[in-house]
Amino acid sequence: MNFYACIIGSEILNGRREDKHFEFLKNELQKYGHELFASFIIKDDEELIKKIYRLVKDDSQSVMFSFGGIGATPDDLTRAIAAEVFTSKPLQRHEKFEQDIIERFGKDAYPHRVHMADLPQNAELLFNPINNMSGFSLQNRYFFTPGFPQMSHPMISSVIERLFSTSQQKYRITLLAKTSENTLIDLMKKVPSELELSSLPILNAEGASVEISLCGVDKMVVDKSFKLFTDFLQSSKISYNLI
Repeated sequence: MNFYACIIGSEILNGRREDKHFEFLKNELQKYGHELFASFIIKDDEELIKKIYRLVKDDSQSVMFSFGGIGATPDDLTRAIAAEVFTSKPLQRHEKFEQDIIERFGKDAYPHRVHMADLPQNAELLFNPINNMSGFSLQNRYFFTPGFPQMSHPMISSVIERLFSTSQQKYRITLLAKTSENTLIDLMKKVPSELELSSLPILNAEGASVEISLCGVDKMVVDKSFKLFTDFLQSSKISYNLI
């Protein structure tokens, strides 16, 4: 699965609010051995949101957590765009959610708040423990929550625990070598494509260093590829240490 975060909020980009979602989602996924594939922080812009949602939809392995834009104000665009991109059908009034809104707000549910219950067809509600104003999901793959962390984060925690609490175990091994990144590029090209290779150069007063990390599900393949680096470093008398 490729996990995406789509964080919608012009107020984050212009500095009026600080993002709380990326760090939360990264940590919540890591509890179960997952990691984010991509994360976007974007304006409340209709065309931009559509482009991001279509990118996610085009990935057959995608799972998306979208934050923000599901309220009833004119800049809340998420519900209509999600319907267009993911269902190609118009919004439809969700009867249960409509009743929840009426029970909470009474006559003040009209004329605006009740429109929060206009959801993509076949949407399932995500329980909001703060005020019962739900988020929603589509196909158990695309999850849409409020921008308020105190509301969205419990929803997401519940979803991940319920649907994504098992993962394929990965094995990672990392070293730090006192050499430049350029020294190891030929070896990097020999790493099998099924492994995740990370090369992080470090520059400081002591000179150049590079952190090499390999990750994969097959420990033998990871160890074999990692040995290419350690053998080379030893034969070249380049100091390194495992981290």
